[in-house]
Amino acid sequence: MADVMVMKEIEATAAHLGIDLDKLDLDSIRLPPGEDFGIVSDDEDVYQGDNLELNTGFGNVIIVDNLPVVTREKFGKLETVVRKIYSQIGMIKEDGLWMPVEYDPESKSEKTLGYCFIEFNTPLEAELAKEKTNGYKLDKAHIFAVNMFDDFDRFMKVPDEWAPPEFKPYTPGENLQQWLTDEKARDQFVIRAGSDTEVLWNDARHLKPEPVYKRAFWTESFVQWSPLGTYLATVHRQGAAVWGGASTFNRLMRYAHPQVKLIDFSPGEKYLVTYSSHEPSNPRDANRVVINIFDVRTGKVMRDFKGSADDFAIGGTGGVTGVSWPVFRWAGGKEDKYFARIGKNIISVYETETFSLIDKKSLKVENVVDFSWSPTDPILALFVPELGDHPARVSLMQIPSKDELRQKNLFSVSDCKMYWQSNGDYLAVKVDRYTKTKKSTYTGFELFRIRERDIPIEVFELENKNDKIIAFAWEPKGHRFAVIHGDNPRPDISFYSMRSANNTEKVKKLTTLKGKQANALFWSPTGRFIILAGLKGFNGQLEFYNVDELETMATAEHFMATDIEWDPTGRYVATAVTSVHEMENGFDIWSFNGKLLYRILKDHFFQYLWRPRPPSFLSPEKEEEIAKNLKKYSKKYEAEDQDVSMLLSEQDREKRKMLKDEWEKWVNEWKHLHEVEKLEREKLRDGEASDEEEEYEAKEVEVEEILDVSEEVLSFEE
Repeated sequence: MADVMVMKEIEATAAHLGIDLDKLDLDSIRLPPGEDFGIVSDDEDVYQGDNLELNTGFGNVIIVDNLPVVTREKFGKLETVVRKIYSQIGMIKEDGLWMPVEYDPESKSEKTLGYCFIEFNTPLEAELAKEKTNGYKLDKAHIFAVNMFDDFDRFMKVPDEWAPPEFKPYTPGENLQQWLTDEKARDQFVIRAGSDTEVLWNDARHLKPEPVYKRAFWTESFVQWSPLGTYLATVHRQGAAVWGGASTFNRLMRYAHPQVKLIDFSPGEKYLVTYSSHEPSNPRDANRVVINIFDVRTGKVMRDFKGSADDFAIGGTGGVTGVSWPVFRWAGGKEDKYFARIGKNIISVYETETFSLIDKKSLKVENVVDFSWSPTDPILALFVPELGDHPARVSLMQIPSKDELRQKNLFSVSDCKMYWQSNGDYLAVKVDRYTKTKKSTYTGFELFRIRERDIPIEVFELENKNDKIIAFAWEPKGHRFAVIHGDNPRPDISFYSMRSANNTEKVKKLTTLKGKQANALFWSPTGRFIILAGLKGFNGQLEFYNVDELETMATAEHFMATDIEWDPTGRYVATAVTSVHEMENGFDIWSFNGKLLYRILKDHFFQYLWRPRPPSFLSPEKEEEIAKNLKKYSKKYEAEDQDVSMLLSEQDREKRKMLKDEWEKWVNEWKHLHEVEKLEREKLRDGEASDEEEEYEAKEVEVEEILDVSEEVLSFEE
């Protein structure tokens, strides 16, 4: 979107200058040496240094070795066999297959040398050909050895004699968590508007954001924080990059992946997954997908996956070109030990020690369509729909042992969706079932208590089981959940608890709020508070609700709001109107109880993201102790808040005094002018000096004025 806006600005400038862009060859333009028009390239340092390796331009050429050595009479037959094998993988260019020959004195004829060069239309087709045919067995005596031409050229440059590597002295890096030590305990956020990307502090005390870092053209599509907030990732045509630092944002690492479209971090920030999709030479073929998994700190590719879009389109929702995203889903926790993807009748689970399949084989699950990891443990939840006489089922599986922990068969299932609670304590499975007539569906829930013995399951239905379920959300770190349900324009919202007074394994209803303008639920990350939001058709209705007290704290509106984001501490919440709408772009910052603190308007507003915080090092017992003694700890901060409040009050007084002084100055200037013009007024009044209106008598005088005279000429006939 940012590229589109920049292009519109260029077109507008060209139109103003009378330049026809259609007749202009942009590729022929060369900037003067040292000129960058104010746009600093991130890649300039790539071209500095002595050990520069340029691309040879042969990225679409492969070398196939271990071919049969044949005489001229069999050239055509061998070429036909090779062409048949490789034309199934990609488009070979005209005259793109060449087998070198030499003269053989014994047979007195030419013969091949046992290898050939093949040139494809694109480098991607060449890479796929190498991947698919390296080790291909033509016959017992001829097993193909395939290499990229560029690799072969690089191998030839390796020196014959080994030299020890040059050791560089260790220099300690910056403290990438420095922002967590802010004395004011503020949080950061990043925004994108137009071509600019900014990182700012949320200075709620002073009712405004404080700038940290700003850069134009920092990314070419979007930015993304890493899960623990250590890095900010940007996306470019050449690949992705991560940024961070103690006092500013320096580029820490880049990850080469041409035309990258999507990225995803592992939960512990150890790995970065990048995705790209490329159009094939043959329009009838599916897009070519490339996925790389990088080590975040070193930039090394740990594993890559390549194939057609169809190979990655099974399961999940969203993504691009029919591919679900994220393709690979990570097991919960910071260890980043396992990741998995779904395939046809299989789930492939990989471990990150060797980046290979666990037990060197995928998990076979007939007809599996979805899976989900526990947020905290290596437990997989699988959903298998009905197939023939076999009922649908949800299974919990332990990894890496692949032991089945629990299974529940489900009947007459139309659809199924799984929701994990943030601590992995509970799993809710929303099940849409057909009625007996098969003409309609109703919804119920299967609630798994993961931490309890044998993982008991409770079947839960609303009082009116035919109510449509609009939204479901667990309380983070808690035991409650909320459901928006109903078919009316204003649905109901119900709250439930997994705990009951007598500790029976029964869901307890807390309350139902009738007829609310809401279609989305946004829990505070610390629980207790929730925003009942009416987005899209409800035009940004907001209700701030306290679930502990079961009371509404405030109602408000952010007209046309598209996004709602709680800060990681649960103290503040941001609502935003992005460029989906042309008007009112920008964001509002609210307190947790619904007080509007400040509003920032930004044209062409694209993104608002709070910087995540890593988990607290405090134990649950220590956090509980702090909560109990909060008044003692809060005295310091209350004093600081009072100082800030007095400062703001003083600033307000100074502002009011300044406005008053400006007003009095303006009045005095007019009074002075009034005195200066006194003589002129006397002349206009025929010598009368007084300016007092009471000394004059108002009279109404009627004056006749001839506006027009017309003449009429009469003619008389004799």
